[in-house]
Amino acid sequence: MKKIKIAIFALIALTAVNCSDDFLDKTQPDTINTSNYPKTGEELITLVNGAYQPLQRPKLYNMRMWTSDIFAGNSIVGAGSGDDGIETTQLSNFVTSTDNQGVLDLWRGPWPGILSTNIIIKIAPTLNIDDAVRNKCLGEAYFLRAHYYFILVRFFGDVPLVTEPQDVNGDLYPARAPKADIYNLIVSDLEKAIQLLPTKQQYGEADKGRASKGAAIGALAKVNLTLGNWQKVVDLTNQLEGMGYALNADYSDNFNVNTENGIESLFEVQYASDGGYDFWSNENQASWTSTFMGPRGANFVGGGWGWNQPTQEFVDSYEAGDKRKDKTVFYQGCPDYDGKEYKASYSLTGYNVRKFLVPLSAFPSYDNSPLNFPIMRYSEVLLMKAEALNELGQTSLALVPINAVRTRAGLTNLTSGLSQAAFRGKVLHERRMELAFEGQRWFDLVRTNNGQYGLDFLHSIGKTNATTKHLLLPIPQIERDRNPNLTQNPGY
Repeated sequence: MKKIKIAIFALIALTAVNCSDDFLDKTQPDTINTSNYPKTGEELITLVNGAYQPLQRPKLYNMRMWTSDIFAGNSIVGAGSGDDGIETTQLSNFVTSTDNQGVLDLWRGPWPGILSTNIIIKIAPTLNIDDAVRNKCLGEAYFLRAHYYFILVRFFGDVPLVTEPQDVNGDLYPARAPKADIYNLIVSDLEKAIQLLPTKQQYGEADKGRASKGAAIGALAKVNLTLGNWQKVVDLTNQLEGMGYALNADYSDNFNVNTENGIESLFEVQYASDGGYDFWSNENQASWTSTFMGPRGANFVGGGWGWNQPTQEFVDSYEAGDKRKDKTVFYQGCPDYDGKEYKASYSLTGYNVRKFLVPLSAFPSYDNSPLNFPIMRYSEVLLMKAEALNELGQTSLALVPINAVRTRAGLTNLTSGLSQAAFRGKVLHERRMELAFEGQRWFDLVRTNNGQYGLDFLHSIGKTNATTKHLLLPIPQIERDRNPNLTQNPGY
């Protein structure tokens, strides 16, 4: 089922910036064996495959990215007792210190991918290989490097700008570059990726799930949404409308192992049943979401550790008749799951996440969920377009894309007459409910009105500890100890 077979090309080494990429932080070398650089097209493809792998790991989409919904106020940790999830609880209570493990994971997670893509971008032009292979590999590398930096810059602001493979002869202690420079690189990389990548339809069955031209266009639209370049968002989302993307008729098909990489998917992290790998190993071929989020004690899924329990405020935010509610959360009286009744006693809040679960009857072990994780869906493209049109003063035109999303959800259309401010609130609400628990909400909170939207929301749900400094995460102290050129974000 999974189309990208990940293979590690034995050259990734970690520098003072990258540090360790093991979840348990094992010791890693700090040099690169240049004799292992790729020399053939096949070897280059293998290295590109490895550049996708950091997405699969718990430092990013197998855990930390979706736990951002917890500190964004959609949910609580839940989990077990004692210190289980304490780092995320601290983040959600805005008492984060510079030694927080979750922050360290988010800092370290992208760097191995950046290193791999830097190697690809440097080496691919020098190889005597087929131009089509070279261009596709370069396109994937530019796309992935942009994505890894987009994660870093939104969480941390200024970060080191590293565009060359690092070795002992290079600068192992880079200072933080202004976030404007990081965004310039992201935009440049995505523009190159758009030119080099094939469309989703041009990929064969064995390559489904790879970065495509549409994924790069969607990513560039999202970068411009973050920067407030509204006309560029409209132009880019218009391009996607003629590229074969559409909404799935059923919202839950976006989270179904049998309908992955479908018409609504622009880009998703690829997982498979473990394939013989250990659940806790670096390979991370199996998804953790079902195991972590399954209701504790319910016997619904393999594992069932009870993380990410939706709050009452979040559940109350659903409009009456919203079909997404039954597909996203468990609540007392909701439709049965795999023939089993949900009980509010399974959760501290009375609710659990439903959308990422795979049933025990289909996948009986805790360590073999093959469910992909969505990074961008066409519904988000429509909502980006709606938001941008409204910000351009074209609120009546913005009704069309937002209502397409609402129609699938079983909701009535928004009608003309809304002010720009009122529509802005509607589209941000729609994003919250449509993209719930997909690791998107935090970024919406901090990008809107320079973060004041997020602070106002967090204060409204009782998180009064949140202040301006919390719009960025702290630079981990252990990284500053290793690299004296790393400055700290204000207030930490």
